[in-house]
Amino acid sequence: MRKTAFLLPAAVVVLLLAASSVFIVDEREKALVLQFGRIITVKEEPGLGFKVPLIQDVVRYDDRILSRDLDPIEVTPSDDRRLVVDAFARYRISDVTQFREAVGAGGEEVAARRLDSILRAETREVLGTVSSNDILSTDREALMLQIRNGAIAEAESLGLQVIDVRLKRTDLPPENLNATYERMKAEREREAADEIARGNEAAQRVRAQADRTVVELVSDAQRQAEITRGEADAERNRIFAESFGANPEFFDFYRSMTAYQRSLQPGNSTMVLSPENEFFDYLKSDTGPATE
Repeated sequence: MRKTAFLLPAAVVVLLLAASSVFIVDEREKALVLQFGRIITVKEEPGLGFKVPLIQDVVRYDDRILSRDLDPIEVTPSDDRRLVVDAFARYRISDVTQFREAVGAGGEEVAARRLDSILRAETREVLGTVSSNDILSTDREALMLQIRNGAIAEAESLGLQVIDVRLKRTDLPPENLNATYERMKAEREREAADEIARGNEAAQRVRAQADRTVVELVSDAQRQAEITRGEADAERNRIFAESFGANPEFFDFYRSMTAYQRSLQPGNSTMVLSPENEFFDYLKSDTGPATE
């Protein structure tokens, strides 16, 4: 009984020591075995690992690609037009041994803060050499690549690999927004006034051309009408002349009938003529005026 009572606790202790000497490394992480703060083993492959219980500790680090959002920073491009830049980076822990030596027990949070300082410095340096128009244009992609390349060397000293840097948003400082808005508004109003002036000028040209065309068309139509009217009068006179030459008596009769029709209308003024007047010759006789 005494032997059994002694062996049972000893077996439990051995089992606990054996269990605490084994650790599992997930495929999403890397692990370091430390002994009194000194690195003993690096475990980068997933699976089982071993350590000395009570003496050695296991520190795990994320092996996935990590994201880091930078706090908005103010930069001054070469044209002295201040901008507020909001950026983020993607990175991973590439060398856990160097990472541990660089950041110590602070781990990933300390490394992230130091990476923030590196990225802020590179962002200010790169964006300070170009104009604000370059930052807001399609050259933005090249600028982000330049920031990333500049941060890579410094991040390697922390055991980090900078994969990508992106500028999410680039804005003017709040105190400059109203002034910029008013300037843009004034520019757009000036452009609108220029467009309206050019439109009015073009409209005036179109109206003047239309008025000129109307005058030319009316004048040409009147000229053609006068020519046609003159030709018609000439043709009428020719016909009258031929008719008069062919039968003078009939022509006199026709002219007298026309005169009677025009003068003897209801409402006409009263005519006072001598009964012997030639005007009444065809009223006195159906044969016309008497011939001597």
